[in-house]
Amino acid sequence: MVWTGVGRPHEIVAVPGVVLAPGETLVAIELATVCGSDVHTVEGRRPAPAPLVLGHEYVGRVIDVSDGVRAVDGAPVHVGDRVVWSIMAGCRDCDRCRRGLPQKCRSLLKYGHERIQVHWELTGGFATHAHLRPGTAIVRIGEALRAEVAAPAACGGATAWAALERAEDIVDLDGATMLVLGAGLIGLTACAMATDRGATVVVADPDPSRRALAVRFGAAQVADPTDARGLTAALAATGRPEYDVGLEASGSPRAVRSAIDAVGVGGVVLLVGSVFPTEPLQLDPERLVRGLVTIRGVHNYAPRDLDGAIRWLCEHAGERPFEELVSARYPLTQIDQALAAAASGAAVRVGVDPRDAQRRR
Repeated sequence: MVWTGVGRPHEIVAVPGVVLAPGETLVAIELATVCGSDVHTVEGRRPAPAPLVLGHEYVGRVIDVSDGVRAVDGAPVHVGDRVVWSIMAGCRDCDRCRRGLPQKCRSLLKYGHERIQVHWELTGGFATHAHLRPGTAIVRIGEALRAEVAAPAACGGATAWAALERAEDIVDLDGATMLVLGAGLIGLTACAMATDRGATVVVADPDPSRRALAVRFGAAQVADPTDARGLTAALAATGRPEYDVGLEASGSPRAVRSAIDAVGVGGVVLLVGSVFPTEPLQLDPERLVRGLVTIRGVHNYAPRDLDGAIRWLCEHAGERPFEELVSARYPLTQIDQALAAAASGAAVRVGVDPRDAQRRR
């Protein structure tokens, strides 16, 4: 299903065949989910080179693979493997890839964000199949992990894992107090993962239903960020003296400011949600210097983060209501309705199921 521009419905495009080049893989998609950036694109809030196939959260099964393709764990990828793959493909050889920043590769390709082209039409998740390019991180997941849990891990889940890994470069989460602003997929997943690592987590979100959901994902306390004393009261209720980590997952400038203001001495602020233009913020550099505060931007992730997130979900997803996060599902041919449902914010994630379209082929 091809998006051709703001205000236009998706169009069906048939791809009669795919010829794989060295290092490439063809996957039949089992389920895709709608990320906020997909909504931002169709609303015109995020520039994109139409026509393109949106969607970058997915799970599927390998139906063809070139010789020598290997998963993140080093094992060969075989036809029949059930897999999740990264939202990007890097060259693995430029200076950024060699520095461990493949998500910022000099010749980066991003699934769900690239214009379709001859011999690479299956560029995103809102399709029956995906054509994976060389340099894509592939993680085999077996059969037990539900598709509703596996698909969002390709973006939000792996990004949450990456944020916590970057936090632990500065602060040991075991025994730390962590503030999460935004109870969407990333915030809820980070809450569950951080709680499992021994952190006491406070989740702030203006939506009461999201705050209730955060409790089920392990939050020790929840707060309404529109309440002037909400974050302070929630911290006091934990019995902890200060926030050691602040994770901002909504992109709201007010929430970014709250995260920076909330952390104590030696704290780390993780900015994850600011992936669309907003007004700039003023910072007090003296407060950051004297407080030994670290601010880290986390955008996407490295292959090891996707692998870590999937491994954690395989072991712990059943302890939290991850399956409930995909609370609406649409067939692929109703992708415009799925995007509208996602834009409403009623569901944390909306599923897009291509299997009816696959059966009709």
